[in-house]
Amino acid sequence: MAKGQLALVLNAHLPFVRHPEYPRFLEERWLFEALSETYLPLLRLFRRLEADAVPFRLTMTVSPTLASMLGDKLLGERYAAYLETQLRLVAAEEKRLGADSVFGPVVALYSALYREDREDFETLYGRDVLGGFDFFYKKGRIDLITTGASHAFLPLYADSPEAVSAQIETAMVAHRRAFGKHPAGFWLPQLGWHPLIADALRAYNVQYTVITTRGALLGSPTPHRGSFAPVQCPNGLTVFVRDAAATKAVWSESEGYPADPVYRDFYRDIGFDLPIEYLAPYLEEERTRIFTGLKYWAITGSTADKRPYDPAAALVRAREHAANFLAARTAAAERAGPLMDRTPLMVCPYDAELFGHGWFEGIHWLESLFRQAKEFSLDIVSLSEYLRLYPESQVSTPEFSSWGDGGYAEVWLDGSNDWIYRHTFKAAERMTELAERFPDESGLRERILNQAAREVVLSMCSDWSLLMRAGKSSTFARRQVEDSISNFGKLYDMLCSNTVGTEWLTRLEKRNNIFPELNYRIFRKKR
Repeated sequence: MAKGQLALVLNAHLPFVRHPEYPRFLEERWLFEALSETYLPLLRLFRRLEADAVPFRLTMTVSPTLASMLGDKLLGERYAAYLETQLRLVAAEEKRLGADSVFGPVVALYSALYREDREDFETLYGRDVLGGFDFFYKKGRIDLITTGASHAFLPLYADSPEAVSAQIETAMVAHRRAFGKHPAGFWLPQLGWHPLIADALRAYNVQYTVITTRGALLGSPTPHRGSFAPVQCPNGLTVFVRDAAATKAVWSESEGYPADPVYRDFYRDIGFDLPIEYLAPYLEEERTRIFTGLKYWAITGSTADKRPYDPAAALVRAREHAANFLAARTAAAERAGPLMDRTPLMVCPYDAELFGHGWFEGIHWLESLFRQAKEFSLDIVSLSEYLRLYPESQVSTPEFSSWGDGGYAEVWLDGSNDWIYRHTFKAAERMTELAERFPDESGLRERILNQAAREVVLSMCSDWSLLMRAGKSSTFARRQVEDSISNFGKLYDMLCSNTVGTEWLTRLEKRNNIFPELNYRIFRKKR
């Protein structure tokens, strides 16, 4: 009998970035890098486990914005071009370093990575990466769930039920469009929970979500099983609880596994090491240095004097860390087991892009986890699977919380980004006004109303406020919010003045082509 159950939850999400008005757009590389280092490698991992008859279960979010970009023809064409550029850069590096006994194997690793990515993307999946995930979803190996339409930090909108419902309903429609099924679970963006959100989730037949340990343990009444079992809100929504120790082992920048000195250093990239003249043919803008994805150095420590990256040693360390993680979870389950009336559950939620992209060896760590789990008497389950085993849990209402620094909302609401909300709240309020004034429109006016609702939903994206606070791509992030609010303002004025700029509207629809089935009436007041 298993001593404990382990539930891995990966949130695959990127904000919507699509700019067809430019021949190339730098921030679109966020998608291309995640495809190359996380999403396609994850699918290869699933295929290897399936081929070797290794049982695996995984709960995974594919956010509506990510699903839209993965299914977009233009971005697919640009990703194919990106892969060809990467392979040309790798070929140049093979000529420069191929005979080097230290760096030659690292270049060969990148050559294999991008060739596999191209083969999978073009031939195996026919540019339909969503179909790859859907295959394992339909087989029951992974349980795909959804999240807020534009990944809005919902606690800040808890007093605006129309805005919250717009995020949830738009996400549900997008998920059914992509995968043909209603999702059982809902990933709270940034694990941002507020008690007022519970009824909105249940209204859309959401069965479960995940929150932080702090939010659960401060709930009322206090969960008597701690974080080793979910709780149920009074309305029947099951709330799974993040395992704090499992989170620290993977997320901590100082103590977590990805900080090990043997692993690849994410920040040391040839894009900032080699002469610009050499790199120019492979850059977005010939004189602008960027991360190329080719990194030859190990973390080593807090020093500029780095050791060369050794892929073989890193893979050995990843297997060791997987065994360490499983041993620690088993020990926790053994301590909790005698106090429990059911098998202890440890829920481990992470951003998917950590694995492979942020932590290059993370995919191998996951694979080792699945392959070794039985040796440690742990069952790896999906959240839906657990819910079928234990449909009833203690009734408790968790407290407001998030996984941001400080545990509440300061990451998304401080002096660097608080200006956003007076605009997004006013836009949501005016969108509700429009939906009430024009409840049964069709034709051109309906197009305007739908695009207006689309811009409001996009403006609520929590990634932009996060980037502003971190000081990373903050100018771009600010512009994304300003563009959405400005676009909404123009559309609102069109409807109020009964004038239509048809050409401008068409251009906007073609650029922001996300959520094609969005219905502006989702912003009507809840009665």
